[in-house]
Amino acid sequence: MSILNKLPWTAIMLLLLSYSTLGWVLSEMKAPWAVWVILLLAIFFLVGSITAPYPKIANYSSVLLASSIRSFFVAVAGAFLFFIMIAWFRVFLDTLLVISAALLARIDFQSDGFTEWQAFIATLIVSIAGVGLGAFTNMLLTQKIMLGL
Repeated sequence: MSILNKLPWTAIMLLLLSYSTLGWVLSEMKAPWAVWVILLLAIFFLVGSITAPYPKIANYSSVLLASSIRSFFVAVAGAFLFFIMIAWFRVFLDTLLVISAALLARIDFQSDGFTEWQAFIATLIVSIAGVGLGAFTNMLLTQKIMLGL
């Protein structure tokens, strides 16, 4: 079976579309280059954390909850994140959309028999390409509109 037939195209297209929306919004805001670099690092971290195997995540979570003081700080951080979620609901929904699309891609890659590294590389490439595609499309349409005026 060809690798192209094996790819989860629906999940890849949803991932590309959600990240291209993010790239479009950042391009529309005329974000500085530092924001773009931080976004790329955040994408790398998000994709890496999603494609990490469960036992590695369980090791880190057991370290966070090892003592009652750490548990308290994790609870305070969770409450703060909940407050941020309520205060910036639009940003929360956009972030939730991106994370959900990445999770769907991860699950589809896993169910189609891809290794963790293959799923990580494919998801990372599609995510970064989506951000670039959204920014490029916004710049292309903005310049075309500006030239038409």
